[in-house]
Amino acid sequence: MRPLLLALAIAAAAAPGWQRSQDTAPLHITAVDGVAVGHHTLDERPTGCTVVLTEGGATGAVTVFGGAPGTTETDLLEPENLVDQVHAVFLSGGSAFGLDVAGGVRRYLSEKKVGFAFGGAYVPIVPGAIIFDLPIGGRPEIRPGADCGYAAAAAASTGPVAEGNVGAGAGATVGKTPGRGRAMKGGLGSAALRLPDGLTVGAIAAVNAAGSIIDPRTGRIVAGARTASGDGFEDIRAIVRGERLPRSGHAPENTTVVVVATNARLTKAQAKRVAQMAQAGLARTILPVFTPGDGDTVFVLATGTWTDEADTGRVGALAAEAVSDAILRGVRAATSIPGYPAARDIR
Repeated sequence: MRPLLLALAIAAAAAPGWQRSQDTAPLHITAVDGVAVGHHTLDERPTGCTVVLTEGGATGAVTVFGGAPGTTETDLLEPENLVDQVHAVFLSGGSAFGLDVAGGVRRYLSEKKVGFAFGGAYVPIVPGAIIFDLPIGGRPEIRPGADCGYAAAAAASTGPVAEGNVGAGAGATVGKTPGRGRAMKGGLGSAALRLPDGLTVGAIAAVNAAGSIIDPRTGRIVAGARTASGDGFEDIRAIVRGERLPRSGHAPENTTVVVVATNARLTKAQAKRVAQMAQAGLARTILPVFTPGDGDTVFVLATGTWTDEADTGRVGALAAEAVSDAILRGVRAATSIPGYPAARDIR
């Protein structure tokens, strides 16, 4: 895309004509036609899973910028590979155990005859990613499995998305860079932007960052590593530079997993570019991000119900904005759990 056109697309994200999630009636990822979202949250400890359904099929793509991802079915999303339709994406707690969620989502969709018809069966394509939340709640043997994936898919709707301590955000925490002792509650957030011409881009994010969450509009920390007194935030930049706190030797579990959806018609290669641009939303709001211990992953689903010709750079600029908004909404919607206060508790 020409630099001038891309600059105009990025600038348009702040234009008054756009409807975004901060408006009076917030938009969610389900504002994208053909997208439904469901959660399943476990009662035994804070953990769960979230499923984004595109039963009519969507062009899929993924980018993994973190150095320690936990994912499944991502290779098939590469532009050079055969499969070009995705029927669901899941986000889950439970570390690698949470990848079992995929089986339940596949079973739900196959029972509805959703997927590629082959050999007398229906084979749904269900990529996904996990966050590390096993220490939260003190019972690491409890984690989402296939039954949770089935329940989340069955609960999916096109209405407003529940946010905060639900689904994949139930056990999410942030601010672990100097160690867990000063961490805070993360959560799950959803956001969307809609242009006057009908182009819509939304995002859903499970925010489990080791670093701080920063509002890019103000530069202020929204949630992150707390000070020793517990009533404010550490200077995350000083921590990273090693100027204020020594390195603790702690390997931070820093994973924010995201699904972006749009009603634009995109090829797999175009969707891949949108996924790359969408990672800017993480970079704007999380510090540090994309480190060797991160599992930061962004999926893109393009349903194609908006029939105008899509400008990839424009969609990508919208995606980065939606991701940033979803991350902020996730921590702002979170509520405290034992040992982990929420952003709403610290002013």
